[in-house]
Amino acid sequence: MTGDTRHENALLTLEGMTKAYPGVVANDQVSFSILPGEVHALLGENGAGKSTLVKMIYGLVKPDAGQMTLRGEGFAPINPAAARNSGVTMVFQHFSLFNALSVAENISLGMDNPPDRRALSARIREVSQAYGLPLDPGRIVGELSAGERQRVEIIRCLLQDPKLLIMDEPTSVLTPQEVDVLFRTLRKLTAEGTAILYISHKLEEIRSLCEHATVLRLGKVVDTCDPREKSARQLAEMMVGDTLHVPFREAAKPGPVALSLSDVSMKSPTEFGTNLRNISLEVHKGEVLGVGGVAGNGQDELLAVLSGEGRAQSGTISLAGEEIGNLHPNARRARGLLTAPEERLGHSAAPDMSLTENALLTGAVREKLVKRGFLRWGKAETFARKVIKEFDVRTPGPDNAAGSLSGGNLQKFVIGREVLQRPEVLVVNQPTWGVDASAAAAIRQSLLDLAHHGAAVIVISQDLDELMEIADRFTALNEGRLADPVATQDLDVETIGLMMGGGEQESAA
Repeated sequence: MTGDTRHENALLTLEGMTKAYPGVVANDQVSFSILPGEVHALLGENGAGKSTLVKMIYGLVKPDAGQMTLRGEGFAPINPAAARNSGVTMVFQHFSLFNALSVAENISLGMDNPPDRRALSARIREVSQAYGLPLDPGRIVGELSAGERQRVEIIRCLLQDPKLLIMDEPTSVLTPQEVDVLFRTLRKLTAEGTAILYISHKLEEIRSLCEHATVLRLGKVVDTCDPREKSARQLAEMMVGDTLHVPFREAAKPGPVALSLSDVSMKSPTEFGTNLRNISLEVHKGEVLGVGGVAGNGQDELLAVLSGEGRAQSGTISLAGEEIGNLHPNARRARGLLTAPEERLGHSAAPDMSLTENALLTGAVREKLVKRGFLRWGKAETFARKVIKEFDVRTPGPDNAAGSLSGGNLQKFVIGREVLQRPEVLVVNQPTWGVDASAAAAIRQSLLDLAHHGAAVIVISQDLDELMEIADRFTALNEGRLADPVATQDLDVETIGLMMGGGEQESAA
């Protein structure tokens, strides 16, 4: 279909959309159209301008220039409520739900004019069943799996009869089986005429689901295509404008045990968390151990008990033969056990602090950034600059606040900050969540290189392709229990997905 024909038949048309922030033009004269009933992919590297663009469509950000047309009429929502009233809804990458409230209460809070509770509950049951996403409106959200929480967000949108549904990284916390269910739902929606603007770094999903793609680079539209006619590699190279690097691992035999856990149990510090139950494992020097699992099955707790932020109620944790279960996080860091949590802003990094200050927060011990109680500011800034340079962090400089970076660039900074401290053991949770193909490849390569130089690496991830690509052995967390590790060469993605969901899981030691 030609560009003119697309424009004439469009549900939503963007023309010359521009938005600048200090030091960066996030969107520069962006123009494209979305057709009714179309799944339209928005592709681009981290920092390409995707988030800013969809925020303008959803009324969260006011454009500096440009105009939008929705169903033939001018469209300039002043806030998300105005966008929803016009038929535009959005499911965000990070869920905006209250754990202590029920499904119906959460959905009610996200609606501008919700019906009474009984009528709403009936509608939730009706709509969720009709679209293959069954939900009990009375269940407490904190008790739901990640996939069920996403259903809450989607059903909240569907109850408002959307004409355009924006989805930002919708499959990042789902098993392959849950992805299949979601895709069936999205195809049913498009068959009814709803358009979907789909953002994802999982390019095989884009090829499977989307009929048209707009590619952004540095805030500009650089290409369009039918992704079904392209390979994932071709799509990635359209995004980055260069040849895509594929992570490479040099063959090496694992060394002695670097980290071991024996019958470790820990009560979750949060009411809706997952208790760890009799976790036992060994990780060797030079090895990458992949830990899969659907979100909410103990990933955060496992990282906490390893980092020292959480204390085990029973069992032992040993680093290079030394029992470290009673050591606080800085003492563990000094001995070479480093961690990078999943939550970028607020846990891995302080959003209002500069990158230099964030480098200091975890690098103080191993990089010797404090001397006799005084901060060695120049050395901290040098360390931050080294992370920025070696991990290609797109930012004006180390004085910029962590919160000013795109999610992918902040992730590169967080991972680089830990890798460059030369850990003996590195534990990372979701290392490439929401990161573009090029940056993901670079992060994975850095983890492989770290293992090649003798470190033990534990990668906790819901990205099964990632674990298959870089892990030597795989294990799965399910309800706080750990399966017996299996060599990844003996597994396929479907079996791993079943292990993550609790089916065909070997009993933990």
